[in-house]
Amino acid sequence: MKRWGWWRRCNYYMSMSSSSLRFLVVWGIVLVTVSSVYAWLFFSPDVHKGLAHNGCHVDNEGSWSIGVFYGPSPFALKPIESMNVWSNETSAWPVANPVVTCASVSNVGFPSNFVADPFLYVQENTMYLFFESKNSITMHGDIAVARSTDKGATWQQLGIALDEDWHLSYPYIFDYNGQIYLMPESSGKGELCLYRAENFPFEWTLEKVILKRPLVDSVLFMHDGKYWIFGSDTRGIGSKHNGRLEIWYSRSPLGPWKQHRKNPSYDTNFRTGARNGGRPLVYNGSLYRFGQDSGETYGRRLRLFRIDKLTPDEFKEVELPLGLEEQSKGRNAWNGIRHHHLDVQQLSSGEWVGIMDGDRVPSGYPTYRFLLGWTSVLAVIVLVMLMGMLIGAMKCNIPLSWCPQSMEKRNDAFAQDKSTLHSSKLRKLYSRLNRVSSYLHGKMKPNTLIRKVVLALISVVAIALMCTGVQYIYGGNGAQEPYPVNGHYSQFTLLTMTFEARLLNLKAYIWHYSKCSSVREIVVVWNKGTPPNISDLKSAVPVRIRVEEHNSLNNRFKKDLLIKTRAVLELDDDILMKCNDLERGFQVWREHPDRIVGFYPRLVDGDVLKYQGEKHARSHKGYNMILTGAAFIDTDLAFNLYWSEKAKAGREAVDKYFNCEDVLLNYLYANASMLDTVEYVRPALALDTSKLSGVAISKDTEAHYKVRSNCLERFEAMYGSIRNRKSHFNRRIDGWDK
Repeated sequence: MKRWGWWRRCNYYMSMSSSSLRFLVVWGIVLVTVSSVYAWLFFSPDVHKGLAHNGCHVDNEGSWSIGVFYGPSPFALKPIESMNVWSNETSAWPVANPVVTCASVSNVGFPSNFVADPFLYVQENTMYLFFESKNSITMHGDIAVARSTDKGATWQQLGIALDEDWHLSYPYIFDYNGQIYLMPESSGKGELCLYRAENFPFEWTLEKVILKRPLVDSVLFMHDGKYWIFGSDTRGIGSKHNGRLEIWYSRSPLGPWKQHRKNPSYDTNFRTGARNGGRPLVYNGSLYRFGQDSGETYGRRLRLFRIDKLTPDEFKEVELPLGLEEQSKGRNAWNGIRHHHLDVQQLSSGEWVGIMDGDRVPSGYPTYRFLLGWTSVLAVIVLVMLMGMLIGAMKCNIPLSWCPQSMEKRNDAFAQDKSTLHSSKLRKLYSRLNRVSSYLHGKMKPNTLIRKVVLALISVVAIALMCTGVQYIYGGNGAQEPYPVNGHYSQFTLLTMTFEARLLNLKAYIWHYSKCSSVREIVVVWNKGTPPNISDLKSAVPVRIRVEEHNSLNNRFKKDLLIKTRAVLELDDDILMKCNDLERGFQVWREHPDRIVGFYPRLVDGDVLKYQGEKHARSHKGYNMILTGAAFIDTDLAFNLYWSEKAKAGREAVDKYFNCEDVLLNYLYANASMLDTVEYVRPALALDTSKLSGVAISKDTEAHYKVRSNCLERFEAMYGSIRNRKSHFNRRIDGWDK
């Protein structure tokens, strides 16, 4: 038979009228337009992708990173940002988790998709961190090492300590007889191997294969005169993935090892915490173990157990509260979706330090996104075709004489019978399909209510599914992540000023912005009326209400010793922005902490001082003022300038006009420095709802601008001109100031 001859001889026919084509084109334009607008409004850049040019690739196992915690006990740990540790070197005031990421390793020449399973090794005042780094090229785990001399606030990446031809992870490190040993997971090789340091921390030699079993996440510790290994072997018949725990014991870490009489100690549900989640520890005479709960996704959370009985014949443990606060920022937090490993050790100072890994996405999320996204797109295609049939815009006629029976003869009788059977089934299917269009069109009478309702419903569902599909295919991990500076993260305080007439605004404002990754605290400056109860304000971060005695706009910049961050974002309660815009602004401020960094530029120029909007600044390609209704400032610098003796006359003018506090701060900054004092960041989305409010001081734009023009004249007379301090748009390489 000639190739494709059967196709040429098929009487295949599908009528596509001009109305059908127009219908598909129109709906294609509608769906593309709506999904594009949806993406513009709601998509955030995939920060994770841009962290390193040679690593941090999307990985089905996740995007794990590592954070540090401190506390007076191993069960009262708080993240490093709560301890107010500052680092000028990394522009982190304070330092915030995570402290080690895929970029940390990738940017020193070792491409990594994620970092996880951290273990500490402490030598006097130096801490070494051993952890799994998933190699972006080989796609298996290597054991990386980093060093810190400031109790874990910053880490110097030293490189790869151990690399084998198979996957390595869970680098359990310990001392024995004056030697340093490393026992990583090497289940891919089917063995549990013990390495000894020849030249710490880089040179390791294989000391011994201590068990010929593919144990995962194994720990080795001494208890009651014996050495014990706890590990999980998921290959056995009947074992449940991540729900099995085996125990072995010996007189020496080098063996020989004997099985516990009750092995496996657990062979049950993966929610129980059977699989180890870090180093066991002894506290107040009791032995504790961390276990992984993989109930909702792999490594969802940690569980804490106190081991009450451990002998060669018996094992008993009871679960206790872990003592760690669960994140409430969801995917915007570095460990908001899962955390599955914790190593806690006591320093010589008596303080406890913990190293934990965490992830903002569940396991297998890229595959889940791909499948759900394209399923949604296929469903949209079906719905559009259905709608076309309902309104008669599309007709699909498939002749019953299609294909198989018109093929050239074949010698294989069995194949011919099979072809005839196949042809019969196809003829029945096509016969039914040919009746669908006529049937549906006949049922939906023109201009009837039911027809309009059905078509409207199908349209809404199709658009919703299209947006869903685009979200899952192109929308990244759904998180609005922070941007690191010098490889490190920090946090800021969000401050807003309001009063009782705007309480509803305030509630929505706090709930929205409290979920932004870098927001540490929200301070509400309450200028007038009875303040709300804190319990009435739903928030993912602490909220503090500062009640003022007098209703003055000067209160916005009042010194507040309870603010623990160097950066403060002054943000009016009638401005709605995406978290990603705040994160970009915060990064720019960390690069220029001596400037007012914000989202609303203004230009003061000309012979006659006249306050004008952003349009004027853009038409003259520059700005010299940033409105502090949405701007980052340095707590000490800004507040000290504003409440200096030199600024007293300006503050009196602000009280007189009940306006212009932001204008005054710009003049004070310019007066204090000959360098640039303002920096603009263009928001992807910023909605100013002040015009919709009956209580906004700027509701009458003309009157508002006239007052501010008077302020310009007064402040120039007091503090000098800023007309020659023009900054230009589009100076940044990243294009954030276009």
